[in-house]
Amino acid sequence: MARDAPTIDAYGDGGFRLAGARHDGSVLILADTARPWPVTSMADLTLAALQDVLAVGPAEVEFVLLGTGARNALPSREIREGLRAAGLGLEFMDTAAAAKLYNLLTSEGRKLAAALIAV
Repeated sequence: MARDAPTIDAYGDGGFRLAGARHDGSVLILADTARPWPVTSMADLTLAALQDVLAVGPAEVEFVLLGTGARNALPSREIREGLRAAGLGLEFMDTAAAAKLYNLLTSEGRKLAAALIAV
């Protein structure tokens, strides 16, 4: 299946380089489109911050790939249970690992949302 998902070429210094273009701050990639995401740390992460993902639901997204920042961290129970109730899976890891896994999974045609906290 052909995809037009942006590749993550680099990360760090407070942002990302996606398909050659610099994006400052955290980023949410949904439906192969990258958009600014106001979450700067796991403390900022709420279900409301994932509202765009919840709105498309499992018909468009298999799971959320969450980049938790510089270190891996367990998302809150609210996040875990809210995504599960919406029929969405959750994979979480530090942002560096998430960026690498995102590129691999999108190259395989997987339908995912990537919510990546900038480092």
